[in-house]
Amino acid sequence: MTMWVFGYGSLVWNPGFEVAEQRLATLEGYARSFCMRSVHHRGTHENPGLVLALDAAAGASCQGVAMAVRGGQEADVLEYLRARELISSAYVERNLEVRMADGEIAQAVTYVIDAAHVQYCGGMPLEAQAEIIVAAHGGRGPNTEYLYNTAQHLAELGIADTDLEWLARRVRALAA
Repeated sequence: MTMWVFGYGSLVWNPGFEVAEQRLATLEGYARSFCMRSVHHRGTHENPGLVLALDAAAGASCQGVAMAVRGGQEADVLEYLRARELISSAYVERNLEVRMADGEIAQAVTYVIDAAHVQYCGGMPLEAQAEIIVAAHGGRGPNTEYLYNTAQHLAELGIADTDLEWLARRVRALAA
């Protein structure tokens, strides 16, 4: 049985593991959102950045990619993902149903936000998000790089995200 991982942010352009197969997929009931303060990878405790998370929302859906893990590497990939994604326990690991572009349904390891966690900041206006992203820098680099890479790779895959596209334009303007 194939282990799938659902990517909607940095996993799309930096999975960190060998992807055996990648397919466009949709996750129902969640929205991609800059709703998590980043105090490790794209910000610090003193100057938190923002990273994308899946925020539960009735009627919402998120397009992303389902990535198949090469057989025999499942335990190593889970160990890697848990060290990367669960660094502060703001994400919760779930096995959720995703629908592939061809209609196939699969269970995928998915990281969603814990709305009760102190790093959760859902509902923040886009302008406030832009102001945070342009100024933050963390252990994995500038917050702007995270935004730009994600927006670019989603666009290359044909995945439209109007909020992300607006943020990328606005952050570029603020940085200029």
